[in-house]
Amino acid sequence: MKKHAVSLCLILGCAILVSSGCAKNEMVKKDEPVVPAATAAVKQPSKPESAKEQIAKAEAAKGQAVKKVMEKSNELQPIPNAGELKAALEKIYFDFDSANLSQEARDILAKNAELMKNEKAIKVQIEGNCDERGSEEYNLALGEKRAKAAEKYLVTMGVAADRISTISYGKEKPADTGHDGAAWAKNRRDEFVITSK
Repeated sequence: MKKHAVSLCLILGCAILVSSGCAKNEMVKKDEPVVPAATAAVKQPSKPESAKEQIAKAEAAKGQAVKKVMEKSNELQPIPNAGELKAALEKIYFDFDSANLSQEARDILAKNAELMKNEKAIKVQIEGNCDERGSEEYNLALGEKRAKAAEKYLVTMGVAADRISTISYGKEKPADTGHDGAAWAKNRRDEFVITSK
């Protein structure tokens, strides 16, 4: 008895699916617009283009494509003297647990500011770093304070703020992997990296 009921349900289900599938197909066919053959034909231009006109259009399109490629390549060209500038932008160093700029750091920042003002096309990222002592969170915050202190000073020296970005690496990027006072002094620093033209 159960087998007959299951078979009957399966047959009924299949019949419903088939009939609903057919109904949808008919509805789609009814909704499709009927386009007369005359309007469906592709419109021909009223006057065929001459060979000169076709060549001129092709040259114009080629010229536009070349112009776009040249503009893109100009954006991506390396800064001609980036190596010299990178070497010229000096690091500054900080005292233990401090983001205050020493007089030596201010003098170096003044030189860096002059270089940046002379090279108006460059942008610089200031990377704040710390020594290995202290927690990771504390050093990230301290590195950020150090980078921001240098940024603020450069802006007061006349460098546009939109040309400077900052990042803190905390103790992630030591300049010296030693575990003594000399190594720690080298690691408490801001570095200046040219990011773009």
